[in-house]
Amino acid sequence: MNGLFRIRFFDSQSNNRKHVLSEVEGSKTCPEPRRRIQNRKLAGIVALVVAFAMCGAVAQAQQPKSIPRIGYLARDLHPSDSRGPSTRNLEAFHQGLRELGYVEGKNIIIEYRYAEGRFERLPALAEELVQLKVEIIVTDAAAPARAAKKATSTIPIVISSGSDPIQSGLVASLAKPGGNVTGLTSLTSELIGKRLELLKEVVPKVSRFAYLDDEEGPSGTVFKDTQAAAQALGVRFQRVGVKTSNPDIDGAFRFMVKERIGALVTSTGSLGTSLQRKKILELAEHNRMPAIHPNLVWMDDGGLMYYGANVPDLHRRAATYVDKILKGAKPADLPVEQPIKFDWVINLKAARQIGLTIPPNVLARADRVMR
Repeated sequence: MNGLFRIRFFDSQSNNRKHVLSEVEGSKTCPEPRRRIQNRKLAGIVALVVAFAMCGAVAQAQQPKSIPRIGYLARDLHPSDSRGPSTRNLEAFHQGLRELGYVEGKNIIIEYRYAEGRFERLPALAEELVQLKVEIIVTDAAAPARAAKKATSTIPIVISSGSDPIQSGLVASLAKPGGNVTGLTSLTSELIGKRLELLKEVVPKVSRFAYLDDEEGPSGTVFKDTQAAAQALGVRFQRVGVKTSNPDIDGAFRFMVKERIGALVTSTGSLGTSLQRKKILELAEHNRMPAIHPNLVWMDDGGLMYYGANVPDLHRRAATYVDKILKGAKPADLPVEQPIKFDWVINLKAARQIGLTIPPNVLARADRVMR
């Protein structure tokens, strides 16, 4: 029926369903029926495409996203160990993560490794984290960062705090780290002169001071730079080195007593680990030798004075590096940040134990006084 189209009606009243056929003549050029059919077909195709797209989106949404896994490498004892330092630094790091929306065990996994004061264990622990294929290694100091850097040149490493990372060979510069290491520095070594100055205020009659240092550590060069500060104060400032591999703390104090050294500035490094720290504090008290220290954990164990960066704040800020790196930033492009908060803490109980009276004007300037 060229040029005709048919409309078929059914007689619903008839039992034998008799067909009633009507033919209506139409023009060969009439496009209306065909257009309607084409539109219906097109609508069906569109609906099918949309349905497939929605199914794909639902399936993609149902697929669980991989949870980032990072490593935490520390030089000291596990926080649960009663001999270890306070957990405030680790708690500050967790706080920083929470502020950025990370909840451990929910949308981030942390693998912890602790050297328990034995620095020789750091390389093996760093290698364990590399084998676990963690996305980032966070360290609590420069020594674990050095071990991690030896273990990997590709996994990003974030230092939560520590001495000069340039001097330690960890970064090319603070502004442009240039490798897989970045983070924060506590300016520990650079503050030696300031600690000497504060200690001189507490013991104005003392003219001989010692710098008890890790003989195998990198702070010898910085110590030389502090001699200018010692000369300005009119005091003698002598470095007393102790070997990390075989720390003879008793011998170091015998030497200082023989040299009539009246006060002590301690360094970071292996001497800051829990076992050596407590030994140093015991001998300082026994010899009635006032001392100022580079880290708050010394105060937890009964140290006399602390001056330096607010370390928990540095650990909290380390979480921002983790966040940026997980979102695609490269460590080489993230400048190393310096402290913005500093603390001066005095322990009056420790002062009484060695028969020392802290001048009132010094107490008034302290950020915190432990009684």
